[in-house]
Amino acid sequence: IYSLSAHCSPHIVHLPHRSGDRFTPLLSLCFRIFILGIGFFTLCFLMTSLGGQFSTKRLGDSPFTIRTEVMGAMESRGVLRKMSDLLEVMVKRMDLLARLENNTDFRKGEQAPFPMDRFPPAAGLMERIQAIAQNVSDIAVKVDQILRHSLLNGKMTEGRQDQCEVPRDPKYPDCSGKVEWMRARWTSDPCYAFFGVDGTECSFLIYLSEVEWFCPPLPWRNQTAATPSSKPQPRVQVAFRSDLAYLLELIGSGKESLIFMKKRIRHLATQWLLATHSLDQKLKSKPRDQKQILIHIGFLTEESGDVFSPRVLKGGPLGEMVQWADILAVLYILGHSLKITVSLKELQSNLGVPPGRGNCPLTIPLPFDLIYTDYHAHTPDNCFMGFVSEELNQTEKQFIKANKANNMAVVYGKEASIWKGKEKFLAILNKYMEIHGTVYYETQRPPEVPAFVKNHGLLPQHDFQQLLRKAKVFIGFGFPYEGPAPLEAIANGCIFLQSRFNPPHSSLNHEFFRGKPTSREVASQHPYAEDFIGKPHVWTVDYNNSEEFEAAIKAIMRTKVDPYLPYEYTCEGMLERIHAYIQHQDFCAASVPPAKPNSHAMQSSPSPFTLSPNGTHLAWSDNASSSSSPPAWPPVNSMQVWVSEAGQACTDACQEHGLVCEPTFFKFQNFSVYLFLPRLNIICDSTESEMNHLYPAMAENVRECYLQKEPLLYSCAGYNTKYRRLCPCRDYRKGQVALCRDCL
Repeated sequence: IYSLSAHCSPHIVHLPHRSGDRFTPLLSLCFRIFILGIGFFTLCFLMTSLGGQFSTKRLGDSPFTIRTEVMGAMESRGVLRKMSDLLEVMVKRMDLLARLENNTDFRKGEQAPFPMDRFPPAAGLMERIQAIAQNVSDIAVKVDQILRHSLLNGKMTEGRQDQCEVPRDPKYPDCSGKVEWMRARWTSDPCYAFFGVDGTECSFLIYLSEVEWFCPPLPWRNQTAATPSSKPQPRVQVAFRSDLAYLLELIGSGKESLIFMKKRIRHLATQWLLATHSLDQKLKSKPRDQKQILIHIGFLTEESGDVFSPRVLKGGPLGEMVQWADILAVLYILGHSLKITVSLKELQSNLGVPPGRGNCPLTIPLPFDLIYTDYHAHTPDNCFMGFVSEELNQTEKQFIKANKANNMAVVYGKEASIWKGKEKFLAILNKYMEIHGTVYYETQRPPEVPAFVKNHGLLPQHDFQQLLRKAKVFIGFGFPYEGPAPLEAIANGCIFLQSRFNPPHSSLNHEFFRGKPTSREVASQHPYAEDFIGKPHVWTVDYNNSEEFEAAIKAIMRTKVDPYLPYEYTCEGMLERIHAYIQHQDFCAASVPPAKPNSHAMQSSPSPFTLSPNGTHLAWSDNASSSSSPPAWPPVNSMQVWVSEAGQACTDACQEHGLVCEPTFFKFQNFSVYLFLPRLNIICDSTESEMNHLYPAMAENVRECYLQKEPLLYSCAGYNTKYRRLCPCRDYRKGQVALCRDCL
């Protein structure tokens, strides 16, 4: 527009006079274009004068970052003078044009192809141009004031240049490296500019010392203006909720995944209500603090691709949605205040994240007590959140037992890819049982599903439950891992037959776990079902051995089972478990600092451990002092310390003794526990502190012991054939493995 008006206006002035009317519309149209051009020109001037002039981007600049360089004072004033002179020339030429307009026969506009009343008169244009000139004059005064202020600040900054050198402080060894990084990358995220970083050494040091903590505070900065700490809000006592209407409103809509989750919550509403009454009586209405909880359902965000929502109606995985729906229901029923987000923008807004790409730290206190989100891993070091399966009453259980088909099998797998390569097993199974599938298809049977399989297609949840109530066995072919369907099948009277993995699946040999931050090894499709339910409800066999697989089918046909649902997968069990987590867990508690090996404190401090009567392990002493028995959850008196075999993970070592590994107890394995190792027939000639997720551990062949230097690396998973690990185990409640016997 600007180039068109600049081209048009000088040529209009020099047009030869014509007596006809055909040039009248062109003149008036150019007047309008001229006004648009003046507006655009003024906007460009403001952008260059006040915001700096645009320049080419440097290597490493963010594609969303525009680098600006502010013009000098003399240059800016010169541009203002040129602009004022240009406007004066325009006014004179427009005055001449107006006189030409008054002297020509413009009254014949009725015969022209464009009526004259559609265009503004030249006098109106003159008024507008004069107004623009006045505005530019006012702007010039303001810009001059800004430039004077900038010059004053510039002189002050020049006087401090010697104070903005990178300090050599041994307490801040990373300062120089971080300053170097800021020099090269400070434009990579707009959040740095938000905190005042402008490319100068001073701004780098101010940011790295006041927003982050890599550099020492600058002595000439005002350090007394500390942000006043906000007083903690008084705690609100909560009661159980029974009306789920507001929760459904909080979840929102617009995605098939959210619709599925809301349907599930409505379907289980009656069971949630009954479980609430039962747990309330068990807790005897003990007072409970209300927590402010943020729930970010990451797998549903557009930033993560949200691959699940489009596949809800096409046989896609539903386990994540089942779990999230149940977690939302539990947190709401327990009475806590919830904020639910399904987009990164909402999450950042609720957390107070500085504008940009998220590289800068938060500088304001979080308004939440707890944050629930999802991430890629699954290790025994995580807390078991779980989900629920629908509970049956006695009438329904009796009906299932009376109507079971002894020769009917349902295959676990809605996606055709799960069936690929399983023809051999299916052929063996088909000799004894009628096989049913629930594989999604649009126009025809998927080629991976054999013709002898009765494929029902994708079934609604109620119809799938009815299919399970008739079937004798539910067959798992190795994937998906640890989903809710096997628990639902067992609750409906099915026997779950699954594959044993040899070698176990892990990030070293299986694509599903590859790249995920876990050293866990999964020995079967559903380890919980194998370890804590087992036969007769769960059979785990080697699918690579056809004889073993066929023998298992024959044995299953002779086995009768009743519907079974572990307490921890009931609505009451999940309510009880999450309630205990919220009331007792403290993720912000300070970790016990590691003692130096062979230190005097390590040798002289009394140990709270005592050797078990049979000399096999260490237990927490009943006579331990209060100083050595800090308040903790789970309670430390439920702890036992066992030494694993070489090449054995703590998960397996604890399980061998009817216990579970408790990662929170690692920090309470006081280093004086090593004083007892000789009584366990373990000798340490040397002891070192190092960072390794397998430590604490002992290398018997060289008689070396290793302590954990980084508390964040404590883990029940992982093993090495060189080490025997020192494992903190605890007891657990039958049917509620996540809680110790005295944990509620």
